[in-house]
Amino acid sequence: MPRFAPSKILCVGRNYRAHAAELGNEVPAEPLFFLKPPSCLLEPGGVVLLPPESERVDFEGELAVVIGKRARRVPRDHALDHVQGYTIACDVTARDLQKRDGQWTRGKGFDTFCPVGPEVVSGVDPSALTLELFVNDERRQHARTSEMVFDVADLVARASAFMTLEPGDLLLTGTPEGVGPLAPGDRVRVTISELGELCFTVAQEMH
Repeated sequence: MPRFAPSKILCVGRNYRAHAAELGNEVPAEPLFFLKPPSCLLEPGGVVLLPPESERVDFEGELAVVIGKRARRVPRDHALDHVQGYTIACDVTARDLQKRDGQWTRGKGFDTFCPVGPEVVSGVDPSALTLELFVNDERRQHARTSEMVFDVADLVARASAFMTLEPGDLLLTGTPEGVGPLAPGDRVRVTISELGELCFTVAQEMH
C-alpha cells in the first residue's frame, strides 16, 4: 500500500515572492491554485522520469500539507484543525510545456512528477520551518516557510471555499526561488526541518 493515497493533489503557484520574480511573474492577489493528478505520485527513493515531450523539467521543493478532517468553507481561525500533519514534496514541472500550453495540467501532471514523503509529521509550526533542496549535494533552494505570501491556514481556508478537502488530500504550498532543470542521473534531496528528507533520482523515460 502506498503511504499517500490522496483523492487529489492541490497545489499553489507563486507563493514565494522571490520565486515569482525569478520567473518574471507578479505575485497573485489571491492564491493561484492548480491540480496535479494522483497518478503522478512517487514514493521516496523513486525515480523521476523525464518525458520525451519536454526539453526542460524543473525541480520545485515544497512543504506539503496532509488533510486530516474533511474541510468545506472552514474559517481561517479553524483551518489548522483540519490538518493531520506535514510532509515534503517536489512539484516536478515540465517548464517548457507549462509555458507553451498556457495552463499547467500537462506540464505538472506526468507520471512520477510528485515525489512525496517520507512521513507525515504533526505538532509542528508550519510557518517556522526551513526548506532546502540539493541536486547532487549542491544546495539549490533555501527558504523559510515564514516567507510564504499565503500561509497554511489561509491556503486551507481559501481552498475549502471552492473545493471540499478530504482526509488524505495533499496541499502543496508553493516553492521558493532557485528552481532549475533536472538531468538524467541527478540525485535530489529535499529537506525540511523537523520533517526529515525526501530523496529521489532522475532518469530519461524510455519509450
